[in-house]
This record gives sequence, structure tokens and C-alpha cells, in this order.
Amino acid sequence: MVNTMAHSVVSETSGDTGQLLAAVGAKVRALRKERGLTLEQLSESTGLSTGIISQIERGKANPAFTSLAQLAHGLDIPVGRLFHVEEQSSPVVRKGERRRLDHHGVESDDVYELLTPDLNGALEATWVESRPGSDTSATPFRHNGEEFGLVLSGMKDVYLDGVRHRLYEGDSIRYASTIPHWYVNPGDQVCISVWVITPPTW
Repeated sequence: MVNTMAHSVVSETSGDTGQLLAAVGAKVRALRKERGLTLEQLSESTGLSTGIISQIERGKANPAFTSLAQLAHGLDIPVGRLFHVEEQSSPVVRKGERRRLDHHGVESDDVYELLTPDLNGALEATWVESRPGSDTSATPFRHNGEEFGLVLSGMKDVYLDGVRHRLYEGDSIRYASTIPHWYVNPGDQVCISVWVITPPTW
């Protein structure tokens, strides 16, 4: 059993930090209720005590990242979703206002930009610019859900469990994200593509 008290610090907060903790707590509570979970059920699936979860939901605890990761696991969401508390009033994402993504912490020269206003919906859409020679085979991806990709320019190899599928401009692909997959740009120009994933993984 995880020592839950070691992962959450109860403290008095004020200003921006207090507002952030309150917003994160409200999101945890809303997601828990959306899934029909009691505090006890979420406690059982996360290893966190009901008291700690209650304090987090009320914005009274300043949880460590490990606690948030446990909550995200119990709620079956990417941990980053807990921090996307600022809702955009417009459904439109302007080209110059796209949010840059770090591709799950994998170091890369490629560009990933979020095309959807946030990650709170049922899907995420990402603009991807892959440099020539880009290769993610060292860190294959595998997660729940489904993906769709469309190559706008250039060339991209999509490997599904080791099987290569070469896509050219205008080609598209759909596959279950539970299949180990990775990407390679075998061409000599930047490949621009759009990828849609459900549910969001960032």
C-alpha cells in the first residue's frame, strides 16, 4: 500500500497557487462524479486515502506529482489533463495561437501543436512537423484508444507492431492505439501531417 501521507502536503495557500489548487480539485471531483465513483472507490483504485482525496477535491491539499499521477490513473485520464483548468471560451484555435506539445517528454526536433482548444473533449487533434530522418522507434507508443493520421505533405512511415505502412501526400491511416506504433520520416523534406487521437493522451 502506498504511503499516501508522504505524497500530499496539506498547507494554507493564497493567490494564484490557491486558485490553481481549487481548480484542480474541482476537476478531480467533477471527473470522479462523471464516472460515478465514490471517494472510497477512487481511494481503492489509487492507493490514496479518502481523506487526502477529499482535501485535494476541496483545494485544501498541495499534492505532489505522484499523488496526481495516482489520481489520473484511477480516473483513467492522462495526468496532464488535471492541469488543463483554463477553458477557452472560443472553439476556434488560430494558427498563431496553437499550444506547443512536448510529445510525452521525448526529446525531439519535431514540432507538435494542439489543434483542439483543449484536452477536455473526447479527442485531440495535433499538427505534426517531422524533420527528415525523424525516428521514434526507440520509444514505441502504446495506449488505449484509436488514432487517425493524414499526411498533408512529404512522406511518413507508420509502423504498427513492426509492420511498415508508407504514407505519401494525401494518404491517411487509422489504427488501434493499443498496437505498438512508431513513426519515421524517410524522405528528404519535412513531413507535415495531422493526427487525431481518442481519447486524448497528453
